[in-house]
Amino acid sequence: MFPKELENTKTIYLQSEYSRIEKEEDELKKIIAKEPEMKKIAEEEIESLEKQKQGLIEQAKEIIEQTKTSAKENEPKAIILEIRAGAGGEEAAIFALDLSEMYEKYAEKQGWKFKKISDSKSALGGYKEAVFEIINPKAYKKLKCEIGVHRIQRVPATEKQGRIHTSTASVAILPELDEKEFEIKPEDLEISFARSGGAGGQNVNKVETAVRIVHKPTGAMVHCTSERSQLKNREKALNILKAKLSDIKIREEEKELAMERKEQIGTQDRSEKIRTYNVMQDRVTDHRLKKSWHNIEKIFAGEIEPILEEFSNLPA
Repeated sequence: MFPKELENTKTIYLQSEYSRIEKEEDELKKIIAKEPEMKKIAEEEIESLEKQKQGLIEQAKEIIEQTKTSAKENEPKAIILEIRAGAGGEEAAIFALDLSEMYEKYAEKQGWKFKKISDSKSALGGYKEAVFEIINPKAYKKLKCEIGVHRIQRVPATEKQGRIHTSTASVAILPELDEKEFEIKPEDLEISFARSGGAGGQNVNKVETAVRIVHKPTGAMVHCTSERSQLKNREKALNILKAKLSDIKIREEEKELAMERKEQIGTQDRSEKIRTYNVMQDRVTDHRLKKSWHNIEKIFAGEIEPILEEFSNLPA
């Protein structure tokens, strides 16, 4: 049998060759049983076939190893996490804040660097939208399954009649690209500067450190206030813009394939609701996995590894 650990879409041809050789061997063994005088010739042939099988296994090992190495080299060193409040007004903004804190606590548990790039707060202190940077080569592979619309069902603290509200927030995970990986024409950019708001001392109050960049051909916009110098904010904003433009390109390519894939596996569009957090039933359900977990308080405290683990166990 072809080794199970080497079964891969890139080794299908080698697997079929292996099966063909095994059938040849079975035929030769039948010949030996029926015609003993052919034993020596058949055994020599079987020995040759065994060497061919071993060669196929070695080729498969090499392909698997190259695939692993290539995947490692292509892993982004950092990601951009964007969380936006959806339907549900203030409650959606509070949910966006809850998700942000959940990912921050998970990143802390993993020993990853988690940094806020920019945010826009609601009247009650939730996030209308927030952008973060997570620095670690494992972050994209771990968190890419979080892309999509998350939904929460609970009774808000401001609800006087005890009615259950359903609110949503969207999560985007963008791999942060190196300078050489995505080129942008300077004439396609509209760059403006402003004073950073919030805490930060005299520097942010007196100097225009905040940077806003608009990519004119696509309308993609990035606002960065995390650094204390204009130059660093500009550099960070450009990196985020590259990640956004790369993501736009990938989405366009996915749309071209959507019609072909629709009948087979559904659209899997990013706007589909991927997960529901039901506070009253203390249950989190992932609709793609059709699986639920309990103890929402623990999950919002960053204990999301069991959910992420389920995705890492799915076949490639």
